[in-house]
Amino acid sequence: MISSIDTSILLDVLLPDPAHMPSSKALLDRASSEGALAICEVVYAELTCQFNAPRDLDAFLDATGIRLTPSGRESLQAAGEAWKAYLSRRDGRLQCSSCDRLASDFIIGAHALTYADRLLTRDTEFYRTYFPGLRLND
Repeated sequence: MISSIDTSILLDVLLPDPAHMPSSKALLDRASSEGALAICEVVYAELTCQFNAPRDLDAFLDATGIRLTPSGRESLQAAGEAWKAYLSRRDGRLQCSSCDRLASDFIIGAHALTYADRLLTRDTEFYRTYFPGLRLND
C-alpha cells in the first residue's frame, strides 16, 4: 500500500497544529505501518519553507521514510484536466482571476491517483469532487 501525503497533514505534525495534529499523526502512523509513504514535487516545495536548509528537509523525509516521487506526463495531464473541470464549474469560463484553488492542489490529487493507492488529506471534499476514483484516508 502506497500512501501519498497532502501538505496539510505533514504541516499539522511539523508545526504542530493542536486541532489537527493528533488525527494527522494517527493517519501517518497507520499508513506507515501499512506500506510506503510518498509526496510529489508540490508537497516538497510547500514543505521547504519549514526547514532551514534543503538538507534538513531531506533528512526529515529520510527519517520518516517519506519518498519524493516525481510526477510524469500522465499525472500532470490528469491534473490539468481536473483543473479545467474546476474552472469550468466556477463560472463557465476557463479563467482563474479569483480562484480558490491553484493548479498545485490538482497536481497533488492527480499524482496520488497515478502513483499511490490513497491520499492522506484533510481536504476530503475537494479531492472527492475532482478525483472521484481516488481513495482517501482509509
